[in-house]
Amino acid sequence: MSFGITKTIPAGRGPAGVEVLYDGSLTEFEFHMAGKPSKLKVGDYVYTIFNDQLVGRCRITALIGGTVNPDSGKPRTLVMVACPGERLAVPIPRQGHRGTRYYDGADWPAAGEG
Repeated sequence: MSFGITKTIPAGRGPAGVEVLYDGSLTEFEFHMAGKPSKLKVGDYVYTIFNDQLVGRCRITALIGGTVNPDSGKPRTLVMVACPGERLAVPIPRQGHRGTRYYDGADWPAAGEG
């Protein structure tokens, strides 16, 4: 299993909002996480959910603290990931959510299975 977090890609971004993480058009992407992560580290993964399906994952390359949410003024961490990530051949049902949730990668297929 590979530890990480799940992030839901908003439906308003459409399929293109997910594809850019996996199609090679980007080399990195920035996710946001409220506060300071207590369990997350470089080398873990951001697992992406779109339309209630786990569709892929990207490896975390940097955690940048000391930033502030411009809307709320609360601290947040920038979670930088390498792209393109790994896309599942067959998405796995997983309910979307707001914010960030820790995830142990239990549903992710073993090497060569997905």
